Amino acid sequence: MANPALCLLAPLSPRAAGRLGVARRIDAAGVVLSFDDGPHPEGTPAVLELLAGAGARAVFFLVGEQVQRRPALAGRIVAGGHLVAVHGHRHRLQLRLPARAVREDLRRAVAAIEDACGTAVGWHRPPYGIYSPAGVRAARESGLRPLLWSRWGKDWRKFTSPGAIAARATRRVDSGDVILLHDADFYSARDSHRRTAAALPEIMGELKRRGLDTVLPV
Repeated sequence: MANPALCLLAPLSPRAAGRLGVARRIDAAGVVLSFDDGPHPEGTPAVLELLAGAGARAVFFLVGEQVQRRPALAGRIVAGGHLVAVHGHRHRLQLRLPARAVREDLRRAVAAIEDACGTAVGWHRPPYGIYSPAGVRAARESGLRPLLWSRWGKDWRKFTSPGAIAARATRRVDSGDVILLHDADFYSARDSHRRTAAALPEIMGELKRRGLDTVLPV
């Protein structure tokens, strides 16, 4: 069984994530842009438009209850050439849930996303990036690969700016990094998705200046 202390440290510590067997980076000649908590009626279309304009691709870790409310918007993500992945059915900390509830939440999320998008999902990231031992086991038993992040913009905060988000997300960024952003404000500061969208051109511009393409995990 996974060590609960490693589960708590994995989003912050490469060593803890490695011991847990959870990826924070990928083996690729490029950078993964990832967005959590959607789909959102304003944030997701704004992000999709910006990505399309830059010819960039991203992974969207979707919340099942939001997909059920906006299945067509979830489908637009796939139609735009992006990858959909699982964030959970409800945005709840796994450590507060019994194993049975974690498994059921994962099952409902996978069903909602695959029904809306017409495609199988292969990647998983838990709410807050924190697995419980039961959550790690449930993801793997469902054939999902855990993926956290190695760079983040901390864009969910109330008191931040697009410039600060972009600077954090791209600080020392290199091939193989996974950048965490959010295209929704359902579970974070109100209107935080607007700051994310405003930061995105600067983020993609910096990646281009460094010769880094956006890639999808395989």
